[in-house]
Amino acid sequence: MTHPAPDLILTGGQIYTVDPDQPHAEAFAVASGRIIAIGSAAEVAALATPATEIRELDGAFVMPGLVDVHNHHAVAGQEELFELRVPLGAHLDGIVSAVRAHAAALPDDAWIVGGPWASDRLGEINTAAALAQLDEAAGGRPVMLSDDSHHNRWVNTRAMEIAGVIPGQDGVVLDAEGRATGVLLEAAGIPVAQAQREVGGLTPEQDRAASKHGVSILSSFGVTAFQDAGVSTPTLEALRALDSDGELDAWVVTSMLVNDEIFGNTVIGNDLVFDGERFRTEHHRPDFVKIFLDGVPPTRTGAFIEPYLPDDVHGDHFHGSTLLDPTELTDWLRRVADKGLSAKIHCTGDASVHAVLNAVETIRSEGYTDTRYQVAHGQFVHPDDVPRFAALGVAADISPFIWVPGPIVEAIREVLPRERADQMQPNRSLLDAGAVVAGGSDWPVSPSPNAWEGIHGLVTRADPSGSYPGTLWPEQAISLAEAIAAFTIGGAEAMGLAAETGSLTVGKSADFVLLSRDPFAYPETELVETTVTETWFAGRRVYTAETE
Repeated sequence: MTHPAPDLILTGGQIYTVDPDQPHAEAFAVASGRIIAIGSAAEVAALATPATEIRELDGAFVMPGLVDVHNHHAVAGQEELFELRVPLGAHLDGIVSAVRAHAAALPDDAWIVGGPWASDRLGEINTAAALAQLDEAAGGRPVMLSDDSHHNRWVNTRAMEIAGVIPGQDGVVLDAEGRATGVLLEAAGIPVAQAQREVGGLTPEQDRAASKHGVSILSSFGVTAFQDAGVSTPTLEALRALDSDGELDAWVVTSMLVNDEIFGNTVIGNDLVFDGERFRTEHHRPDFVKIFLDGVPPTRTGAFIEPYLPDDVHGDHFHGSTLLDPTELTDWLRRVADKGLSAKIHCTGDASVHAVLNAVETIRSEGYTDTRYQVAHGQFVHPDDVPRFAALGVAADISPFIWVPGPIVEAIREVLPRERADQMQPNRSLLDAGAVVAGGSDWPVSPSPNAWEGIHGLVTRADPSGSYPGTLWPEQAISLAEAIAAFTIGGAEAMGLAAETGSLTVGKSADFVLLSRDPFAYPETELVETTVTETWFAGRRVYTAETE
């Protein structure tokens, strides 16, 4: 077999390929951004020419670039560049103080947009008295703050007035005396988001900057391929423009919104999902649609087979409900499959997961065998449904990082019986049943897209930060090799990119990372301490860690 002359050879390293046919190697060669050989140092060295750059790895640990199957890179970039960042885990006083300090530097009529407030702070902010504090801190300016799930908002009185939000409307929370608290659940926040966008939306240049900034942050964490789980037309255009100008440093698969419960985008549904092809480039693939099938458990908007805990608002037998009925869901999957589009479906409750599997079963029976389906989040799965993932070719997009104790887990424990709340993320069972399991961050729902936090959690079922004690359903822990696969080849397979990336294999894109150390050589309790020292995409170095 004749090889092209390599541009680059990396040799003398611990190369972990995530390719079962050749799990380990000492060296590999790259030509025109692709891997052309991998094996022993001697085998690969024989391919060198005088023009080949030789990189001595000095024993460094090298593995494929990380794959994040679920994030919102442009939203994260926008928040980092243009919005108020509330201190992580802040209580009411901290949230109000952050708003007051931010407001002091703004014009009198400017919007204050930011977040996140933690899900388990809902009780603190969900009062008329807290709303009065927010109003005072803003000094007459409208305020819109997202929670850590990005499904719910806390807004002030001025923002509700501008958006025409009426107390008592569906999703507009009232206190016991019937007064608005400013908490808006799910789609109730969309009018406020749209009102803000009318006067303070991003320019095309800012959209591009937000997308590029999001990708650069992902590069710093070793991510070389990702799926954005809910994009707008401006984000599609930003990605198209970046790649056309040679500035997109990752494979990007986008998910176009069929319905929109949280973002407040102007164009969704038919006008968006059947218009994505014009944004396709070499590294940007608008191959998926996104469907919201339910909300999130802490606000009782997730759909469950068994009921939530009783409360005064919902009664004793409230299960939540899906946003689309079975016929609507199946019809959408069929319509987009006719156009070759796959689907990522947001499900947090086990009833939603069950509905997706039923719909996919119908679609598969009608002969749609090539389209890909992902259950996004899949926090709760009925045991009878676990084997159906593999049988139907449905990937488990296991995000965000809530398979460990943390604020979202604490919030769920307040609305579900403890024995059910703690049976979250059955990752071991899914793998044992043969499902494709793909790791995602759901950044900026998760504070960072650091896959090593997720890998640490998958292996230990413990909070990597140590802030929340104990483990969450430790029987569902998986091995380090399985966790790495979830954040590499598993994600690539779920996104339809396995032919391009996800393992260090001859013919694939030269997407790889150098790590600070060999993660297999340290205790699993230290996995989160692993860092990325270099990130390479398509044979180009796109990130180098600063050294002291």
